[in-house]
Amino acid sequence: MAECLLHRREGLSIYGIDNLMRPGSESNRGRLQKLGVKFFHGDIRAASDFESLPAVDWVIDAAANPSVLAGVQGDFSSRQLFEHNLASALNVLEYSKAHKAGLLLLSTSRVYSIPALVSLPLRVNGNAFQLDDAAALPPGVSSNGVGIEFSTRAPISLYGSTKLACEAVALEYGEAFDFPVWIDRCGVLAGAGQFGTPDQGIFSYWINAHLRRRPLRYIGFDGAGKQVRDVFHPRDLAALLDAQMQTTRTAGQRIYTAGGGPENAMSLAELNAWCDARFGPQVPQPDPRPRPYDIPWLIMDNCDAQRTFGWRVEVPIDTLLSEIAEHAERNPDWLEKSGL
Repeated sequence: MAECLLHRREGLSIYGIDNLMRPGSESNRGRLQKLGVKFFHGDIRAASDFESLPAVDWVIDAAANPSVLAGVQGDFSSRQLFEHNLASALNVLEYSKAHKAGLLLLSTSRVYSIPALVSLPLRVNGNAFQLDDAAALPPGVSSNGVGIEFSTRAPISLYGSTKLACEAVALEYGEAFDFPVWIDRCGVLAGAGQFGTPDQGIFSYWINAHLRRRPLRYIGFDGAGKQVRDVFHPRDLAALLDAQMQTTRTAGQRIYTAGGGPENAMSLAELNAWCDARFGPQVPQPDPRPRPYDIPWLIMDNCDAQRTFGWRVEVPIDTLLSEIAEHAERNPDWLEKSGL
């Protein structure tokens, strides 16, 4: 993301802070330095780690444990999830308050109600689920995807609830202390060099795992891989963030949905077919057992962002997948670097 923003804005200075706890993240330090990014090794859960940071005009808060299963399954407890995703947000907001810095909060598509998503009318189109827009649809969803009016009623997962809470608190801070806040509920973000896992960064993980003939599974939904997500490139997200930073409007809509949209949507089975064509065939194992918080279909509606900021996705899905595949071919140890 830092590289994409630097390519867009001449004379831009970027500072970053990270605790480097995610496997592989240490390898980014040298690349960031070559780009001219000033990196601070710190933990945003600790207020004292903000004391060495310089004043800035804008803060991009992309910090989170991003797995929807975090706090329920895996290595992180529910308490750790809240410390990482919610308690740390207070320090970010206090920093923005102190410096009157605008805040760009990267939220998530997983703030939406899981029962409402699961109950959407779907039909099967080839190897993918498709929204049946001929049926009666609830507010906030259309053939363009899911927008901000869609239900956020619980359950939305522990992860989703922390992000939804961050949205509410960020908007209150912006109002109370007079600094601009933009919130982007992002769909799946993917690109070359992403540390993908089965729970987060699924497109990057699947391509790397398929190339190396790691075992793959279609989990839930009859074990057929028909579940669909949309995906977009960091260059496209950078374009939206840049437009928001240049917007002087202080009132009106502050929350937007952003993702690949219908044009950049794909099922797991379709992604596997893409990998088959590039790397040779591999048949994932069906595992029809349901998994907590899994959903069959979610595509983001970009219409509001297009109307307000003139923003649209420019990188087509095949280009995005090809970039990931080329990186995977150049880096045969990438899954090991990702901690897998």
